[in-house]
Amino acid sequence: MAPMTPSESDAHQQLLDSLDLTLMPRPFRNPHWKPSQRRNKNIKQIVAEASRKEASVLATQTNSGSSTPHLQNSAMGTGAATPLPAPAQVHSNIAQAAQSLSTIVLERNLQASLASGPMATYTNIESAPSLHPAHQKHYCDITGLPAPYTDPKSRLRYHNKEVFEVVRNLQQGQAERYLEARGAHVVLK
Repeated sequence: MAPMTPSESDAHQQLLDSLDLTLMPRPFRNPHWKPSQRRNKNIKQIVAEASRKEASVLATQTNSGSSTPHLQNSAMGTGAATPLPAPAQVHSNIAQAAQSLSTIVLERNLQASLASGPMATYTNIESAPSLHPAHQKHYCDITGLPAPYTDPKSRLRYHNKEVFEVVRNLQQGQAERYLEARGAHVVLK
């Protein structure tokens, strides 16, 4: 092939530029799109946030005015304590009043919950065990070992194939007695 002349190479470059797909506008993509600023929290972050809230409520309760000792009047004049504002200046702002009201409500709710005993929350280790069927472990009706299998014919749970052979060789009355011992026996009337 013969070498290109400068005019042919310019024409060739212009052809390449006109066929270049990277320079073409893409109408399917919004030029103003930005990824969302919201991000999802994992369980560790949720638990940490809840424990921080509980700790702040407890700190608020322990640092409330009811637990702060009152200074005597002699300390007021010496500059050792900050003087209390006049009653008209206590809540000059509605937001401050609402905040102090919410603090009082939180303190009273916390005192009521502490008086009634420990609450069962997902952060409390003293809560009762789950009774959900998915969390219960099944045991073999014959051997008492963990039972990953259930016989569909007799509804007995079994541990392995040797126990399955025993379950299949049981008479009808024996299988019903095993179910009755487990509390899964059905009596039709």
